[in-house]
This record gives sequence, C-alpha cells and structure tokens, in this order.
Amino acid sequence: MNDGASSSRRGDGGETVVIDQGQLTSSCGYCKSASFTSISHGLWAQSIKADDYQDLLDRGWRRSGCFLYKPEMESTCCPPYTIRLKACDFVPSKEQVRVQNKMQRFVEGTLNERKPDQFEEMNSTECYIKSCNNESLASNSSGIFLGKPSSGKNEYKFEEDEFLQVLSNEVNNAISACIDRGEFPSIQFPKAVVKKVKPQAKRKLTEDLLYTSNIPFQIAALLKRAQSAHGNNSPAGLNNPSQNGGSLDIPPNVIAEALSSSIKWDDQPFGLLVKACNGHLNFYSSTDQSNYSDFVSNIEACTQTFERARGQNKESYSTDSIAKIPFKKQKLEIRMKRSSFDPEEFSLYKRYQIKIHGDLPEKVTESSYRRFLVDTPIIFVPPASGARSVPPCGFGSFHQQYVIDGKLVAVGVVDILPRCLSSKYLFWDPDLAFLSLGKYSALQEISWVKDSHDHCPSLQYYYLGYYIHSCNKMRYKAAYRPSELLCPLRYEWVPFDIARPLLDKKSYVVLSDFATRPYQASSTGTSIPDYNGPNMSSSNERGEAGADHEVLDADEDNKSDVEVSREPLRNELMMFNVGNILIGLHGSRLRFKNLRQVFGAIDKSFIRELELQLERFVTVVGNELSSRIIYSLG
Repeated sequence: MNDGASSSRRGDGGETVVIDQGQLTSSCGYCKSASFTSISHGLWAQSIKADDYQDLLDRGWRRSGCFLYKPEMESTCCPPYTIRLKACDFVPSKEQVRVQNKMQRFVEGTLNERKPDQFEEMNSTECYIKSCNNESLASNSSGIFLGKPSSGKNEYKFEEDEFLQVLSNEVNNAISACIDRGEFPSIQFPKAVVKKVKPQAKRKLTEDLLYTSNIPFQIAALLKRAQSAHGNNSPAGLNNPSQNGGSLDIPPNVIAEALSSSIKWDDQPFGLLVKACNGHLNFYSSTDQSNYSDFVSNIEACTQTFERARGQNKESYSTDSIAKIPFKKQKLEIRMKRSSFDPEEFSLYKRYQIKIHGDLPEKVTESSYRRFLVDTPIIFVPPASGARSVPPCGFGSFHQQYVIDGKLVAVGVVDILPRCLSSKYLFWDPDLAFLSLGKYSALQEISWVKDSHDHCPSLQYYYLGYYIHSCNKMRYKAAYRPSELLCPLRYEWVPFDIARPLLDKKSYVVLSDFATRPYQASSTGTSIPDYNGPNMSSSNERGEAGADHEVLDADEDNKSDVEVSREPLRNELMMFNVGNILIGLHGSRLRFKNLRQVFGAIDKSFIRELELQLERFVTVVGNELSSRIIYSLG
C-alpha cells in the first residue's frame, strides 16, 4: 500500500499528535436526510507528519482544517470512496482538451476569433450579427443568427459562449429590476447562468427551445433557507416581497414568470422568445419577421449589450459594417504558496460562496474560512538541496493561485504529500464561469504531479477527494481516467471500471473482493466483473438505502463467504497490543501499559474505557500508524 517513500528518508522532524473524537453522527449534505445518518470517526490533529497523513489518506481519511475524519463506510448513508489517478497514465477526454484550449485562446485574446477558412469546419453553433446592408438577412428580429454563416464580407461574430454570457447578464439585470420593484427581497442572489439546451432534450420538448436557466430554482431555495434561518425575525434586507402573501417561500414558477416579464420590460429580447416553463427560464427561437428599421435597432442594442459584457466602450457603427472588438493578450500565472491567510483570497472565496453556492453573506466569515481552508496540522517539509525525495515546493499544505493580468481568479487548496497531490477545495471568480475553471485547475494539478515526479519519484498520484456514486455532482471525478477507488475494507486500490457496475447495484461494496475476478463483456461493450449471487441482484440501480437492506436478507452461504474474507483482518487487529500505544499527557509521552507505573493508582473503570477507545482507534487508523501516532489525552 505504501507505493514508495518511507518516512525515514525525510528529516521532517515533529511528531503526529491527535485527540480522538470517537464516532460522530450528523445530517447528510448529500442525500439531505432529516435524521443523523452520516456516521464517521473523528480526530483533532495538533500536528501530523506528511508521511502519516499520506498513510491516513490511503485508509480513507480526509481533513477539514485540522479536523480529520473517516466515514464509517458500512453504516453511513452515502459511503464516500477515496478516488485517485496515476498522473502519468492520464488520458484527457475531448471535453477536457476543449477546456484547455478555451483557456489558451482566452489568454491569447483569440477566444472569439476564427480564420475565414475555418468557418466551414466549425462543429459548434455560433452566433452572428451581420451587416445591415446584406440583402440576404431575412431572419429573426434581433439579427442574431444561429448556425453556420452564409457568405458575406461584413460580419460581426462572437462565439456562443459569449452570447450565453450576454443572456446571463440580461437575466441578472432582470433580477436587479425585480428587486428594485419590490418583487424580490433585497439580498445577495446567485449569478444566473444560461446554458444551451442539448439536442436530446430538444427532441423531447420542442425544437424551438435554444437556451435555458434554472436560476428561479436557486433563488427559491435561497429564499427558503433565508426564511428558515431567520424565522419571523428577518434581518435587514429581507423585507417581505409584494407577492406570495408576504412570505419568502416563493415557488420557482412565480420567480420565472417575474424574470420573464422583466426581461421583456427591459426591451432586450434579442429576437428570442423568453418564457417561464415549470420554474425554468427558457429562450426560444423567434419566427416573427421584422422590418429593416427594427432590424438595425436590434443590431445596435445587441452589440451594446455585448460590449458592456466585455467591459469596453461602444465604438461607432455604420450601416456598412460593424468593427470587430480588439482583443488583448493576457498573462496567466500559476503560483504555489504555502497555506496562509490572504485578504484577496478571502474576498474571492466570499464572492464564490455567495454567488455560486448561495451562502448568506453573514455566514461567510473570516474565522470559518481560516478553519476550513487555511489552518492545517501538516508539518511543512522544506526541499533538500540536491535531494530527489522532496519536490521543489516541499511537503505540506498549499494554495495554488491562478492570476490573470495581476488579478486573482481562482485558488486551489491542495496538500502536497510523499505520494500525491491531494486536492481539497477550489474557489473561483464567478464572472469567469464560462472558462470551466474547476476542470481547468484539475488538469493543471495533474500536470503539476507529472512535472514534480522528475524531482520526487515517489510523487505520482492525484487524489480527487471522495467519490459518492449516488451523488450526481461527484460523478465528474470519474471523468479523469483511468482512476481507482479505495476498497473500504482492505484498503487496496481497485480500477474504477471494475467498481462502477458494482456501485450501480449497491452503495457499499468490498471492492477488493472483485478486483481479481474475470471480466465479461456487457451488452454496451463495457467490461464488468463476472459475479453471481444475491448480493448484486438488487433492482435498485442508484445504490440507495434500499439496496443495502436487501443485501441483509441474502442467503447464509453468501454471508459466510464475506465473513471468511474479513477474518484475517480482524485477527491482525487482535494481534496488536494497545499497551504499546504512546499516550500524550501533560506534555509527557509514555506507553499505555506504563500509565499506572508512572501515575500510581488509577481507577480501573477509567483504564478499561480508555482501553476500549484505543482498540477502536487501532481499528480506524491501522496497526502501523497506531504505533507511531501520539494519542493525546490533553
């Protein structure tokens, strides 16, 4: 399991000291259960060696600040599996290559440009505003054309990503208008994002549907949380809206109707029909023909909106042509700095949490940010001159900053450890959502591991945190291929392609039971393990609680097979002598078996209770770590 470097070769000094918190229960943030169904074991780490934290990661632990936690995989409601990728084996998908190329074009100032001879090679739909004197312009009322351009010398063009940003800005303007008219309370709302409707969705609905936004659902959820948090004592800015009887619990369909009316009220429909549909804000293609004067005015209106989005002043326009907006090359810097508080980072984090996750401003405090993303127990290991056992930045906790032309646009919080870069969190500028900074930063972190492997051969993996198969928001992690999941029992790494069909059937699986099974081809062409028996026969395809309950009723033969496979691990734990665990007490260090010799008579019930705690501690951290970690009693 160690895959390489041992702690003996790094003179990192210090010691690993933890305070055991035992088993903890809480409500689940993934399945949103009302009861305390999320179960984990917790440790407060006063300090921890990089090697020791690496070994804890490889037993399913993670950290939040100085708090370490390990889910109780068999009993928690949504079992999270540690997922990793060997950087040198990474094969980017077409989508991931597009993300990299988009950032490259953005930095070079060519994101909107294409050479004339490339027009016919474009696969994606693009938006065009064509010159007013082109007689072939017989289209919608705004002059915005969807699809490949017809021949014409005078064209003003920008990519669909830019047009989506224009529409998103219009929705945000509509939100502000609703606030000004008293239809919405005056609080910080998340930024709207308008997305293109996929072809398969259009076939189910209508071919006229082009774009959509779910911002009404986000606003409704934010208002509901605000009302729940404050009850009848609404804070300043949470004045009762004029609609819905003074309640903040406004349905998404009502919000969508208000936004739709506001966009039309602002007279910026862009030749698209804006309608509210089941809580969504939808944009449909317009079939209405307009006269020449309306067409000219709509071109200018749309162009002005586009330039406002670019932050540039309006140029002079004629009916002969529209000048192309000049593009400026920008400088992208990626900086790795040790974890510390930075006011600029905190300002970006606060904007991100409020606009992307809908957090209330008063909840995003400097102290909570420090506890979550700045504080770290990992002991820093500086690089050694001429040594190839530590990367140039050292081991420890870092903030990887992404800076464009001197402006901080994203921060990745990572831990650099002997065998991996462990990604902890990322926050980014909401105004640059179109750059897919989450995906881009992951690709950069993978690239960093590849480059650092030359300086530190043991460092070769990229850890993406936890993967929950039943949580759709986490499935993007499996897109970085070929990835592996950690077996929750034997702590062996199992290829994701083997684990996936198993997790389709039930949420908790001893993955290593299937790691060496023969393959068989499925009807979809995907290789899956050859398995039989009632453990995998559940009809529940999402790995939810029902599947776990069915497995409990499996026949006794299958249950005994599982018990036999686990018995060697239990025997190994029984062989460990908890008397050899180092106890930290009032600044001194001594073995548990020597407590009475040093402190004299100690209550037997206290000794027995402590012994039970130590046995549970050995179970969750393992024999090897138990012999190295100092178990602090204060």
